[in-house]
Amino acid sequence: MRIILTNDDGFFAPGIKTLYKTLSSDQKHQICIVAPERQRSAAGRSITLHKPLFTTAHALSNDDIGFAINGTPTDCVKLAIQGDILPFKPDLLISGINNGPNLGTDVFYSGTVAAAMEGALLGIPSLAVSLASNDYDDFVPTAEYIKYLIDRESKMIHYQDGLLNINTPGIDQNSWNGIRITKLGKSVYDNSYENRTAPLGKEYYWITGKLIYEDEQDTDLQAVNQGYISITPLHSDLTDYKRVEDLKILMNHGD
Repeated sequence: MRIILTNDDGFFAPGIKTLYKTLSSDQKHQICIVAPERQRSAAGRSITLHKPLFTTAHALSNDDIGFAINGTPTDCVKLAIQGDILPFKPDLLISGINNGPNLGTDVFYSGTVAAAMEGALLGIPSLAVSLASNDYDDFVPTAEYIKYLIDRESKMIHYQDGLLNINTPGIDQNSWNGIRITKLGKSVYDNSYENRTAPLGKEYYWITGKLIYEDEQDTDLQAVNQGYISITPLHSDLTDYKRVEDLKILMNHGD
């Protein structure tokens, strides 16, 4: 299989390095890494319009090649697929392994999910993969699970009209309780902005806050909190179809 790996933590982040090492271990796949040259978390679906994108090539094992890009995760995917920098058209795009969760409304800000969504929009089956912990940092079990999906469950991942958002719990693999197919949870950040003064007197603001979520059934948030791998199918159609019908009724009544 021909695979592109990308992320929002940067080309040299441990998550993507572990994923590449695991997927390339048996030399069954042709793999390229196209990732930001630095940390670009929470970049969402932003793209670079008013400055050039520079690429730095890096040799990988098994004659694979990687590119570090001075852009966003979405830039990386667009350049990889539309910029003719790769020796192949990919069969699969994997964004991750992210260091930290991408659950609930995080997906609207996440560079990890944005990169996978760009792949899906360009017709490439795509996965967004996150280790849902900011403290637990063993990426090997998550990488091995993704390899299992690719090698044993290929029908599950080869879907071109959307992506799978996968979050693994940040606990020892022996404590995982299984896998759940989930929906996005409802979560919000209770943010505030601290007003501070720099040494030379200029004011600035620093965002703080905490995540608040509803403990609703069958959500990605609940699954991960209960020790399950969460797999949430996502697509790019944000249309509120119920609201469409409600508005049609209101318009008709207005006539």
